[in-house]
Amino acid sequence: MMKALFTALVLLSAPVVAQPKPTPPAPADTFFRQLLETRFFNSGRPSGVTLAPDEKTVFFLRNSPTSKALSLFAFDVATQETRELLTPAALLKGADEKLSPEEQARRERMRVTSRGFSSFALSEDGANLLVGLSGKLYVVARASGKVTELQTGPGVIDPRFAPTGTQVGYVREHDVYRLDLATNTERRVTQGGTPEKTHGLAEFIAQEEMGRYTGYWWSPDAKLLAYTEADTSGVEKLAIANTTTPEASARRLSYPRAGTANAQVRLGLISANGGKTTWVRWDAAKYPYLATVKWPAKGPLTVLVQNRTQTEEVLLAVDVKTGRTTPLHVETDEAWLNLDQTFPHWLSDGSGFLWRTERNGSAELELRDTTGKLVRSLVPPGAGFSSLAAYVEGEETVYFNGGTSTPESYLWRVRKGQAPTRVTTGGPALEWGRVSKNGALIVVTSEGPTSMKSSSVLKGDGTRLGELPSLATEPPFKPRLEVRQVGTGKDRYATSLVRPRDAKPGVKLPVIVEVYGGPETQMVRQSMAQSLVAQWMADQGFIVVRLDARGASPLADRKLRKPKYDFARVLLDEQVVALRELAKVVPELDLNRVGITGGSHGGYMSALAVLTRPEVFKAAVAVSAVTDWRDYDTHLTERFLGLPGENPQAYEQSSLLTHVKAGQPMGKLMVIHGTADDNVFFFHALKLSDALFRAGQPHEFLPLHGISHMVFADPLVAERMYEETLRYFKQNL
Repeated sequence: MMKALFTALVLLSAPVVAQPKPTPPAPADTFFRQLLETRFFNSGRPSGVTLAPDEKTVFFLRNSPTSKALSLFAFDVATQETRELLTPAALLKGADEKLSPEEQARRERMRVTSRGFSSFALSEDGANLLVGLSGKLYVVARASGKVTELQTGPGVIDPRFAPTGTQVGYVREHDVYRLDLATNTERRVTQGGTPEKTHGLAEFIAQEEMGRYTGYWWSPDAKLLAYTEADTSGVEKLAIANTTTPEASARRLSYPRAGTANAQVRLGLISANGGKTTWVRWDAAKYPYLATVKWPAKGPLTVLVQNRTQTEEVLLAVDVKTGRTTPLHVETDEAWLNLDQTFPHWLSDGSGFLWRTERNGSAELELRDTTGKLVRSLVPPGAGFSSLAAYVEGEETVYFNGGTSTPESYLWRVRKGQAPTRVTTGGPALEWGRVSKNGALIVVTSEGPTSMKSSSVLKGDGTRLGELPSLATEPPFKPRLEVRQVGTGKDRYATSLVRPRDAKPGVKLPVIVEVYGGPETQMVRQSMAQSLVAQWMADQGFIVVRLDARGASPLADRKLRKPKYDFARVLLDEQVVALRELAKVVPELDLNRVGITGGSHGGYMSALAVLTRPEVFKAAVAVSAVTDWRDYDTHLTERFLGLPGENPQAYEQSSLLTHVKAGQPMGKLMVIHGTADDNVFFFHALKLSDALFRAGQPHEFLPLHGISHMVFADPLVAERMYEETLRYFKQNL
């Protein structure tokens, strides 16, 4: 039996052909280890930038170049001096940081790998700062620097100040609590929360797909709280087992696969002192998704709800006394609607709200009145609006991040309906701007093809005041990044490539395509940080390429941006066309030796490429790949493919298993997957490997023991994974 099992495993995990002699192990690659230990050379750079309302101070988080533990700092705008406000070490006093399972899951959804102060909050008056560490909360008085530990019970999640600054809300024991800062005493607000019926926590779908990470909201006067009740008792339970400890019980998670039941979510209103809950009422049968909740200083409590396939959403104003709702606006899209948690953005006087729409072909920013009626367009379609940085009401000025050139992004200003103008100069670059409420202070974080991320402090007119200090180690080289548009007419593709630093003109080299390939996803970026791994791979004898589909452009035709039902084939065909167009202008690309790799959706696209287009893609390394979309979550999957019962053909054609056939030509494939992945479960990889094995299709299979969807969270595992990836491409290309 043992011999038979061993033989089966060998056949399953390696090609059934003669293998070349193994290459002796190379010396330790100190660059790649340093790359991962410094989080791609971003450790030591300011993050979590927050501007004080008085526009005198910029708060931020920063760690040392080799530590994940973030500390809290303050930059004085007038003196340009930086001081350390608080460190994790000072609070822990030598103890290890501990995270509850709930907090670990929440950080997994938010893709947070840092430790220490992973986030902080500033009270609306700017007087106090709130940080959490090891399940405990601390308030830092800005004027005196005094640190007060809040007397909460254990396991605090999602702590936030009330708008008045006198209380702090949070969730623990599956219920909402509040703590009065004057007396440092806590009070349970909701009652009866359980692991399967939580109060105040965002459910899995909200966190993973909607970008909503909270489940409670304060009223402006802090007398009431709105909170979600997420009932997962009817949601399918999937298990994650640690096979190295078979005596231990498997971890069971509520995970709604496509076509199955979601969590039942409702919104309640309750006094901050507790008591009876008033439930908000809307047509939940038609609009089951509670996507967004906003409770502005002036204006109504507002909720955005969506239908199951996300083709229609309704913005509702809530009567907080009765829970009744009134429609303010309805938005539809024949493909799907994209969510942006910034909106609705209510004006400070409650006279209307800002709204993002794609109704007129591409992203547009509108001003609407209190009834939802359109007042005017503030940023027109075609301007490349990506995200709102600020709306300075007194000046009727919009600041937004984005632009029309997809490999680049800048901070733009639109004054009183005039044409957008850039706040900064120079480029090419990727910028993200943060603007104070009155517009007198701006922080622009920027990176480029030859520069790592830095954060500049500016006046409202763009005059530079200083820079948030960085301690980061700089990379030992600059990537040979080349970004270009290829193709003709409207059929233009953004592409990038990185050659070996010792590449010789005219010498053909094998190609590795780095792919993600989801709808509306941009991979080609003017970024040094995002090109470091590509340069490491290129230096081992490849040209590393990234290719954007035409639909990645924010100005693309709607049908190109949102290819419904058959999205995978359409987007893979786009990769092939873009690659061939790039080869027309870069003759060094050897199209007879092309590999492809990616993670998550990129892993899916990589496997699909060698299964369906082996004449183009000779080898693939698929990491954390979805195998069958019927096994992925409802909100993302049904957005692209509809409901399984209504569109079974879409699911069948999108499944990798459909394209695994005995005797059918396919490229070489390595499957890599973490055994503890709670986003794309490990059974996806097992299903694919089993199908390949039964079809007699040689492949390699590398399980990553105990690793979640964030494979880069463990530097050693990520390093070994990339070593295996390069070995595989060297062997097969």
